[in-house]
Amino acid sequence: MTTKRRFPSLRFLLTFLSIVSHVTTAKSLVSVASSIDYRYFVAGGTCAAISHGITCPIDVVKTRMQSNPEKYKSLIPATATIIREEGASTLVKGLGPTLVGYGIEGALKFGVYEIAKPMVVYSCKNMSDRLLNSGVCGGMLPFLVASIMAGAVASLVLVPMESTRIRMVTDPDFEGLGLLGGLSRLVQESGLLPTLTVGMGAMLAKQIPYTFGKQVSFDVVAKFLYRIVNSPTSTFSDSMSPEFIKWTVSVLSAMVASVMACLLSQPGDVILTETYKGGEDDDKQCSIKGQRECQSITEISSTIYNRQGEKGFLYGVSGFFTGLQARFVHVGMIITSQLVIYDIVKQLLGLPATGSH
Repeated sequence: MTTKRRFPSLRFLLTFLSIVSHVTTAKSLVSVASSIDYRYFVAGGTCAAISHGITCPIDVVKTRMQSNPEKYKSLIPATATIIREEGASTLVKGLGPTLVGYGIEGALKFGVYEIAKPMVVYSCKNMSDRLLNSGVCGGMLPFLVASIMAGAVASLVLVPMESTRIRMVTDPDFEGLGLLGGLSRLVQESGLLPTLTVGMGAMLAKQIPYTFGKQVSFDVVAKFLYRIVNSPTSTFSDSMSPEFIKWTVSVLSAMVASVMACLLSQPGDVILTETYKGGEDDDKQCSIKGQRECQSITEISSTIYNRQGEKGFLYGVSGFFTGLQARFVHVGMIITSQLVIYDIVKQLLGLPATGSH
C-alpha cells in the first residue's frame, strides 16, 4: 500500500500548510517572525501540562467508558469498578505521556495560534482586495484559520503520545510500561512511521474542533466581556478592582469555552479512542501488528454507529457521545483551569490578559 493511500490525512495536512505558505509572502513571513513571542509558548506549555496532569484520573475513567461501554456505564460506578478490580494506582496510568505530550502540544497550540492570527490577516489582505473591502479578513476569520493551523500542528505531536496513553489504559500488554517503554513497544509492533502518523485523521477530527471551540470561544467571549466592562455606561470599573475584573473575565470565558470545546470535539474523541484501543479488538485497530492494515476513519465511524444503529438513527449517533458525562467533567476541569492558568502565566510574563487589548 502506498504512502499516499495509507496516510490521506497527513497528505491533506501538508497540502493545507503549503497553501498557507504559498499565499504568505516573504515580507509577511518577516513580519510574523518578528511577532513570535516565546512567552506564548511557555504559558501554553505550562497550563496544558498542569491542567491535563491533574485531571488524568478522570481521563482514565473516560477512556475506559469509551473503549468498553458495556462494562463501564457511568462515571462514579466506573471509577469504583476500576479501583476495586485494579487498584487506585490505575487512575494515574498514562500520566507520563499525558504530561510530556500535552506539555509540548500546549506550547505549540497556544504559540502557533497567537502568531497565526496576524499572519492570516496579512495573507488574507494580500489575496484579495475584495475580501478586504467586504470585511471578511476581519471578524472571525483569523480566529478560525489560526485555530485550524494550531490544531493541525498539535496533532503531529499528540498522535504518538495519545496512542501510547490509550494503549497503557486499555491494553493489558502495556501493563507497567512507562512513556519510553510504551513508545518503544508501539514502534516494535507497527514501525516508526505508522507510530508517528497512523490515526492522524482521528486526531485531526478531535483536535481541530477542540482548538476552535476552546481558543476561539475564549478569545471572543473575553473580548465581549471586556467590551461590556469598558463601555462608557458601565459601572463595573468603578465598583471592582482591575485584578478582580481580569480574574472574573478569565473564569467566565474559560467556562464557556470548556462547554463549546467538549461538545464540538466529543465525536472526534470517541473516534480517537476507537482508533487506538488495543486488547481483544486489536486486529481491528490502528495499533496494528505485522502487516495488518489499519481501518480508515470512515470505517471506524461506521463501527461506532453500527453498535446501536439497528435501533434507529439517533441511537447510532449517540454512540459518538459515549462518555460525554465523564468528558464534561474532565474537559470542563481541563479547559477552565488551563485557560485561567494561561492568562495568569501570560500576565506574569508581561503579556496582556486575553481579550483586554
